[in-house]
Amino acid sequence: MFTTLLKSPIPFFSSFNSTQNPSKTQKGNHSFNKNSKFSVSKTHRNGPIKMPTPPWMKGPLLLQPDEVLNASKPTTKRSSNNNSKAPEKALFGKQSGVRGKKVMKKIIRDVEKLQGNGALDDTQIGKFEEFEIGNWLEEIGSDGEVKKFDRKMPWVREEEKVVFRRMKKEKVLTQAEIILDNDLLERLRKKATRMRKWVKVMKAGVTQDVVDEIRLAWGNNELVMLKFGVPLCRNMDRASEIVEMKTGGLVVWCKKDILVVYRGQNHWLTSNGQRVFNNLASDNNTTMSPEKSNASTWGRSLNGEDRDENNQPVVGSLYERETDRLLDGLGPRFIDWWMRKPLPVDADLLPEVVPGFKPPTRLSPPKTRPKLTDEELTNLRKLAHPLPFHFVLGRNRNLQGLANSILKLWEKSLIAKIAIKWGVQNTDNEQMANELKDLTGGVLLLRNKFLIIFYRGKDFLPQGVANSVMEREMALRRCQLIEEGARVKVAETFQVANESLAKTSTVGTLAEFQDIQTKYGVLEKENNELEIQIEAQKENLERELRNQERKLAILNGKIEKSAKKLAKLNSSWQTAEPDLDLETITEEERECLRKIGLKLSSCLVLGRRGVFNGVIEGVHQHWKHREVVKVITMQRAFLRVIYTAKMLVAESGGILVSVEKLKEGHAIIIYRGKNYRRPSKLMTDHLLTKREALQRSIELQRIGSLKFFAYQRRQAILDLKLKLAKIRSEF
Repeated sequence: MFTTLLKSPIPFFSSFNSTQNPSKTQKGNHSFNKNSKFSVSKTHRNGPIKMPTPPWMKGPLLLQPDEVLNASKPTTKRSSNNNSKAPEKALFGKQSGVRGKKVMKKIIRDVEKLQGNGALDDTQIGKFEEFEIGNWLEEIGSDGEVKKFDRKMPWVREEEKVVFRRMKKEKVLTQAEIILDNDLLERLRKKATRMRKWVKVMKAGVTQDVVDEIRLAWGNNELVMLKFGVPLCRNMDRASEIVEMKTGGLVVWCKKDILVVYRGQNHWLTSNGQRVFNNLASDNNTTMSPEKSNASTWGRSLNGEDRDENNQPVVGSLYERETDRLLDGLGPRFIDWWMRKPLPVDADLLPEVVPGFKPPTRLSPPKTRPKLTDEELTNLRKLAHPLPFHFVLGRNRNLQGLANSILKLWEKSLIAKIAIKWGVQNTDNEQMANELKDLTGGVLLLRNKFLIIFYRGKDFLPQGVANSVMEREMALRRCQLIEEGARVKVAETFQVANESLAKTSTVGTLAEFQDIQTKYGVLEKENNELEIQIEAQKENLERELRNQERKLAILNGKIEKSAKKLAKLNSSWQTAEPDLDLETITEEERECLRKIGLKLSSCLVLGRRGVFNGVIEGVHQHWKHREVVKVITMQRAFLRVIYTAKMLVAESGGILVSVEKLKEGHAIIIYRGKNYRRPSKLMTDHLLTKREALQRSIELQRIGSLKFFAYQRRQAILDLKLKLAKIRSEF
């Protein structure tokens, strides 16, 4: 029967293994096939295989290939051995913690380990043929022969090392560097560094008031310093362009958020006193040096700039040109734009009311909902982030002109991006967004105090498409009318029948002089100045002595008052007389109780109140459950600790075991005694209550500090008396 069980095709281990986790069993089978000296036959995959013979069995155990369980290693969910990881993880797993060349090296190392580990043998059991990962690292030579790929990787080659250095931004000459001479420019810049007064440019930018202030300052000085606030301080290149364009001056010096503007050589006064400012870009060419003139004329052509069909140099980058082409025809540009070019459209200059304006026609494509999903909304916000701003808005209402321009923009772009002007009072981005949403029917993607972003929607139809749809609908209606007319005609054919007085001062008078004469005597002595100084020093010492004596009298009064309160509190309690008939304990018992008390985790802590009736109640509560109580006190003087321990023993009736010094204070260990009986009333009447104990502690602290300050006053008075006696004895 035993041999029959061994030869049975469904053994006991297979039924037991069926209750296990299949993934664990499969993992155990892989590790067994890798480490065991027995292997599964590749030709007979469904036949029985041999297992390692256990000590308690004498014959081989025959199991099916899918029922093999590796008993040498426990089946765990996670293995710390890197060699036993799954082959698909080695091939397609993500490499974390490394970057660049290290990633490729790690991937190749993992792939090379797969063949040596034998992990692929288990993954290919089935209908597929054998596959070796080593073939991945082979290459085919020019003669068709397969060669092993054992060369160094391209990044390991030592012949050539490609180093990508950071490209420096090419310096662009400013208008001042092009137009002005080097000597004049150097003089102006040295003068600019010494300027300490400036014109403040606020959030609204270079307004007309700022321009007028600049021109007024140019009447007295050829240079004016400007200090910019947000947002123009973030883009000083754009600030320079705006200043030069609006004032006609030249920016000769720039540092952080400060610009210095030169008025130019064509600044003069007319006969009427009005200042005339010409554009220096056209009139100051006479002061330009020949070298700079040639550099400005031929520099662009030598640098290989793009030119249009008429052989004219193209201004701006491709990004700027494409955005300008997109915004052409939508309205006037906002020249005070504080960010990089291109300039957006100034929505405040668009008409408030457009005759005949109406919201656009919308029609969703077949089987499409106009509502955006969360994923689509996130993707559109990410798409809108790098886009340039199309419009700049400063008013809250009457936005039909802006809505009309947005509809034209939506024919070329999915998203309309609107910036809100800085420095404009009472702007409400919520009101702006709601009105634009009603006028255009678009989807609001993002709104805050800086910008508003609209999406045209899935059901948006361009004007041409909308017209075609309307024409098609009209044609269909005409056809329907024709068909209806024909139907009626046929039906008619076959129809059957339906917010005192002041005292006069004596300072500087004769009375004050007479008082000084009578008080200090005759001042006609040889060393009268020295005597005056000595008398003044005596007077100061006497004044200070009187002041200290007055303060000492105040402190003594407070000490007497506090002493009365303390005497009243001390009279309301009295200590218990110590019991003369105390129990005695041996030294062995004392040492044992001391160790027990030190090991106690629960303790009774004495605070600033000291021993009062609540402490005695707590001691008896501890003795209810254990024979020893540990009392921790924070008192520093050891005599005070001994006094507290004796008082606790007298009030509770216990036996003092020891007083130990701990890290947090002193521990008083008290034993309740062998004949201990729990009293019927735990709180005693002859001790202070908790509130009275706190008042007593406060009064003790107060009287101690008052006595300390009184001692300092006495020492100061003694020092002043010694100094005064010394001065009187010397003179």
